[in-house]
Amino acid sequence: MKKALYVAATAVVLAVGVATGIGVYLGSGAMAAPASSFVLLDGTRKTTSDLKGKVTLVNFWATSCVTCVGEMPKVVATYDKYKSQGYDTLAVAMSYDPPSYVVNFAETRKLPFGVAIDNTGAVARAWGDVQLTPTTYLVNKRGEIVKRYVGEPDFTELHRLIEKLLAEA
Repeated sequence: MKKALYVAATAVVLAVGVATGIGVYLGSGAMAAPASSFVLLDGTRKTTSDLKGKVTLVNFWATSCVTCVGEMPKVVATYDKYKSQGYDTLAVAMSYDPPSYVVNFAETRKLPFGVAIDNTGAVARAWGDVQLTPTTYLVNKRGEIVKRYVGEPDFTELHRLIEKLLAEA
């Protein structure tokens, strides 16, 4: 009886320890951004490793997405506010978005940051099989995803998080 009680108590302690460890790991919210290659509208390429050293917002969007179009001025304002402090933005158009629409949108809105077209959908799949737009990731200076937003972010909260990440070494 005592042995069975000891085994049961040990199992509970182990389960709590494992659960706590998982909670700490998941609670940190940081996981490496997936290895990806982005083809920008100007024909240049950017990779996930190019994101390191800056806090970067990676925004999956589409010209047909009303929420995406509506949030874009806030994405631009956020970029303008923090770009001089080591912040960048990368807008990734979904594979179903006609390239001519993306180019027209970027040019007429004078988007000041990199815009990529995910022609094959490979980037969206690599980043968690993104299907809903907007889906936005905030990546820290170490190239780790620290936050994922589906739908328009709360920009006040986003700005606080950007400031916190920019202040980190």
